[in-house]
Amino acid sequence: MTSAALALSLAATGCEKPADAPAPEAAAEEKAAESSAKAGAAAEKAAADLEKAGADEAATPKAPAEKAAAPAPAAPPSFDAPPDVAAPPADAEKTASGLASTVLKAGDGGEKPTAEAVVEVHYTGWQSSDGEMFDSSHKRGKPAQFPLNRVIKGWTEGLQLMSKGEKRRFWIPAELAYGNVPSRPGAPTGQLVFDVELLGFEEPPKIETPADVAAVPADAKKTASGLAYKVLTPADGPKPTAESMVKVHYSGWTTDGKLFDSSVKRGRPASFPLNGVIKGWTEGVQLMSVGEKTRFWIPAEMAYGETPKRPGAPAGMLVFDIELIGILGGK
Repeated sequence: MTSAALALSLAATGCEKPADAPAPEAAAEEKAAESSAKAGAAAEKAAADLEKAGADEAATPKAPAEKAAAPAPAAPPSFDAPPDVAAPPADAEKTASGLASTVLKAGDGGEKPTAEAVVEVHYTGWQSSDGEMFDSSHKRGKPAQFPLNRVIKGWTEGLQLMSKGEKRRFWIPAELAYGNVPSRPGAPTGQLVFDVELLGFEEPPKIETPADVAAVPADAKKTASGLAYKVLTPADGPKPTAESMVKVHYSGWTTDGKLFDSSVKRGRPASFPLNGVIKGWTEGVQLMSVGEKTRFWIPAEMAYGETPKRPGAPAGMLVFDIELIGILGGK
């Protein structure tokens, strides 16, 4: 029994209050303290309940937040013929050659490729006559790369109008494409329409014309056939035979200093059987060691002749700088 209860019991029986019994004021204070203790315990219990509820909530896995919707993938290019495939619109840009074009997407407005640049493009081509799609890098799933001066005239001229990132539609007359009656089997005919996107381009390194291109210098060596040569960079590697497959870098000039071909400008070496080229090459490269670089003056009769039969072949004596990179096979 508590002290407060004992005091109440004694008062009810008329007995005297014992000496150690609390006074009435102390009993009131004790009762208030007891109430406060109970309230404190209740508060502690409420806090414990709240803490437990928080722990339970933390332990309960939450539904993941909804992720932002991913952007829709770009629409695949259409291979359907454009509505103006038959003829260029009135507002199309035209050049003196007859090439017409319209800008479909502006580029970065920076530098434009030269005719000698190696370009990277995506494109699709249609025949104007029937709207038939005959070629597309998009359909193959990868861009095309090539030297700009090694394609049809309409492409060589047209892509020089573009900056990186630009997309154009070209209407290329037959005479700037494959003609109305193509000599190449399977080539498209007549006017062609191309949608071309210029992804990028790289200009070839500058190649200086040799000072002695016009004539054989006095210090050049000569063979019995009339082939003249001069070693520019010596090496002591193995030498190929006429049956060897060789890998080379080269540049070739006519005697007026015109560069007509160069693997260096294309940015990749050439490989071929040594007995499958002009006579001057077959004989000359056999004189070289792997790693060597030599300049050759090849007489017309050991090259393409004074009047070449092959269209576009250079005439007369030719000058080549050749670097023998390796021997790939053969005897």
